[in-house]
Amino acid sequence: RAVDAWFRDPRAAPYGGESLLDFVTRVGGWLDTRPFEDGGVLVAVAEPAVVRALLVYALKAPPATYWSLDPGPLSTATLTGHPGRWILCLEPPR
Repeated sequence: RAVDAWFRDPRAAPYGGESLLDFVTRVGGWLDTRPFEDGGVLVAVAEPAVVRALLVYALKAPPATYWSLDPGPLSTATLTGHPGRWILCLEPPR
């Protein structure tokens, strides 16, 4: 039941763990505090859970969107912009 609640309710934190909403907020806070300069580039190598959280945060998507994103191995996600205004850039397949 606790795991089901965690999947259904982004505020649920079963067994004293971190809720999905808190996770997305924590990862997004990391993104917003990176030292970007005009035209600067930041490369982050991250596991899929972190990539999903970053995308939900950056796009201001509902937390449930997290479960619909599936970044594959060695995939890339490019975000441009600045804190509070992120844009997801999609590239054509190679």
